Amino acid sequence: MGVIKTSEALEMAYGRGLDLVVVSSERETPVAKIIDYGKYKFETEKRAKDAKKKQHTPDVKEVKMRYKIDVHDYNVKLKNIKKFLVSGNKVKIVIMLRGREIQHTSMAFDLMNRISRDLEEETFIIEKKASMEGKNAIMILAPGKSA
Repeated sequence: MGVIKTSEALEMAYGRGLDLVVVSSERETPVAKIIDYGKYKFETEKRAKDAKKKQHTPDVKEVKMRYKIDVHDYNVKLKNIKKFLVSGNKVKIVIMLRGREIQHTSMAFDLMNRISRDLEEETFIIEKKASMEGKNAIMILAPGKSA
């Protein structure tokens, strides 16, 4: 409609039973629209909610095991780790050491290295290298670029 005085624009909007909404106030002459504000607000909130639904937030999935793990159990844990990484989640691998097992931390780190070797076909990033936190050995993996 061009450049109009604010009072005239307000009269036009209220005459139609609508609202005068400022769209861009940064310009030298502010830009405003004559619309139903309630409907406009509802539609913008609905669009934001739909965008949030489609958004994937990566969770941190935790896989716990002991360093004395059997082959089949190890393969099941490895399959779960792969599934979590492919779905776009981070994986926290925890190897629990109890009692006298704390003396064998090298075996826990060997198991961590074995896991990272077995996952070589998957694309992942080691977010936190294997380290001891209390009585647990912990490593955090994040999905790679192609995941």
